[in-house]
Amino acid sequence: MKKKDFVTLLLSVVGGILFALGMCMALLPEWNARIPGVVLGAAGAAVLLAMVLVRRKMDGKPAIVFNGKTVGATLLGIFGAVVFGMGMCLVMVWDKLILGVLVGVAGILLLLCLIPICKGLK
Repeated sequence: MKKKDFVTLLLSVVGGILFALGMCMALLPEWNARIPGVVLGAAGAAVLLAMVLVRRKMDGKPAIVFNGKTVGATLLGIFGAVVFGMGMCLVMVWDKLILGVLVGVAGILLLLCLIPICKGLK
């Protein structure tokens, strides 16, 4: 295993666990840990962002390339994740199963739209 792959693996596992645990803490009312969950989730997201920057640096690429396609794909990804998360909240927090599943599926479809935008169609 190459060094850059190991570093990516390590940072993505740590960031993913922090983010997932923070989301559980924030969304499960039984845990009564909404504020610490948001903080832990934000820390996980920061580690994941740092992982992207470190990986690109180890590949010898610029940190982030800003152009219209990148900005649009980022906005679509954020919007899709928010819609997907709203569906999860509808199901888990507000007990609206059918509406939550429909909103979650809409979020998944928005996130699936990222594949042809990022990779292109051939």
